[in-house]
Amino acid sequence: METIRLTTAQALLKFLDNQYIEIDGEERKFIKGVFGIFGHGNVTGMGEALETHTGNLTYIQGKNEQGMVHSAAAYAKHKNRFEIYACTTSIGPGALNMVPAAGTATVNRIPVLLLPGDNFANRQPDPVLQQIEDPTDYTIAASDAFKPVSRYWDRVQRPEQLMTAALNAMRVLTDPVDTGAVTLALPQDVQSEAYDYPVEFFKKRIHYIERRSPAPSAIKRAVELISKKKKPVIIAGGGVHYALATDRLKEFAEAFQIPVGETQAGKSALAWDHPLNMGSIGSTGSLASNTLAKEADLIIGVGTRLTDFSTSSKAAFQNPGVEFLGINVSSLDALKLDALSFVSDAKLGLETLTEELKKLEYKTSYDESYLQSLKENWNAEVDKYFADKREEGLSQTQVLGEINKTIDEKDIIIAAAGSLPGDLHRLWRSSHPKTYHMEYGFSCMGYEVAGALGIKMAEENQEVYTIVGDGSYLMLHSELVTSLQENKKINILLFDNHGFQCIHNLQRGQGSDGFGNEFRYRSKEDNRLTGDYMPIDFAANARSMGAKGYTVHTIEELKEALAQSKKETVSTLIDIKVLSGTCTTGYESWWRLGVAEVSTSEKVQKAYKNMEKKVSEARKY
Repeated sequence: METIRLTTAQALLKFLDNQYIEIDGEERKFIKGVFGIFGHGNVTGMGEALETHTGNLTYIQGKNEQGMVHSAAAYAKHKNRFEIYACTTSIGPGALNMVPAAGTATVNRIPVLLLPGDNFANRQPDPVLQQIEDPTDYTIAASDAFKPVSRYWDRVQRPEQLMTAALNAMRVLTDPVDTGAVTLALPQDVQSEAYDYPVEFFKKRIHYIERRSPAPSAIKRAVELISKKKKPVIIAGGGVHYALATDRLKEFAEAFQIPVGETQAGKSALAWDHPLNMGSIGSTGSLASNTLAKEADLIIGVGTRLTDFSTSSKAAFQNPGVEFLGINVSSLDALKLDALSFVSDAKLGLETLTEELKKLEYKTSYDESYLQSLKENWNAEVDKYFADKREEGLSQTQVLGEINKTIDEKDIIIAAAGSLPGDLHRLWRSSHPKTYHMEYGFSCMGYEVAGALGIKMAEENQEVYTIVGDGSYLMLHSELVTSLQENKKINILLFDNHGFQCIHNLQRGQGSDGFGNEFRYRSKEDNRLTGDYMPIDFAANARSMGAKGYTVHTIEELKEALAQSKKETVSTLIDIKVLSGTCTTGYESWWRLGVAEVSTSEKVQKAYKNMEKKVSEARKY
């Protein structure tokens, strides 16, 4: 057997550089490069390997370990999981910084390959800098923290172990059902140890992503269920995008006059102005979608995990005869809400059901004028929000309307946390698929700026706008520097409302007077954070890094800043001063919270009773 002597790190890169996927006959290089931040636990192993690597993997220097994984995840998500990046770090805090982003990727079923450094496998210099010592189990290291947030976890303790570890990593990374964060912990001594690897290990490998066809018996059951229903509603999830099924969704809905509600991940699957697109659904849903969901006798979930936000904590569906059909490549998701399971690729599943239902000449009983009226009324409601002018300052919804109107239809927006995802889900008008990128599986604060970089790397010829609150921006904006370093222009639209106002609103909505969520100085009177707002110049912060910065107090200033940012060739930040509490709420929506059962506050007591009433109306499984 022909062999080649390489270090573990060198062998890993050589292997990764030769991995490809094929779907629908199209072949793609799967791993594009490596994000990294070097420390003593990886600089002489993975660092040396990257420095001397002669293949086609690009190295991107991250500025924060969590941030670079978010960038990698956003890239993979925008590429429909067909291309990914790996991420390398040192041991200890460098590795642990990736854990929140690993959870974000896994919850959203996005493939990222994480390569944290680890303790010395030979234990000779123990305990080393940043090593965690457990007196009851000396095998435990910081990298064990990745186990609950990874879809596959392994520790490569000998160079030859790399071969099975790498193949298993690829198995999970390319699996549409089981994908997520994959962690290969690399002890810092093993990274640099050499082994005579078989040359065959480095051959070009093509991983075939096979579309799963529905079983004939499943088709029969699904057709029987749909055919007896008069008022079905489709919930379109992220799987519609990943399966490249947006056209099939449109054809299915049109063929049988079935209205569509979109989840955060599914939004933009159908153009906002399509007659059957009733907008967002669930806790941040439109009145049109939520009204239809309440009346529906069948909910058809397509590529959705049916989270509490999509189902209004299982309270959205009030028809006593409502049933559920789960079209999903994952059997876990296909069964949710006690649904009739239809395990299938979304594209093939919709194609098959369309064909079979057409044979039966199936149609829903919806009055076209009723659907039109619901949609027109909601559009008028959105227009009101977009025209919400306040004498005291800018409302959040007015600013979103101006941005929506100004940027190009094919420009991409991204958001993740705070009150902005709710408003964007309800109000934003997307005309083309993949122009709306929302991380709402984890709603991870700090994803926004880093994610924008990942999207820009995936779509270099389109403008990318990250819409982020001041709270999220302060948590993590380090990859703004990376965007400048890599000449990948992103646009940061920062909504400055003096704090964590989304949770402040949520808190007050459950009986609180508001506590600990605004960016205020500590008051000498009550020793609480109730003093004046802290003035923060975010535009100056961006300029200090080399970006262009603008500050906006009026719609006219916003228009000018948006126009100017389009002309810039480097990343921009527009600091938009908005009024707190000017977001959307209501519309037959609900979200279950753990309200205090016992409290000295009468308002909290009332909120608890209201919560219990809604809980009694929700489905139990």
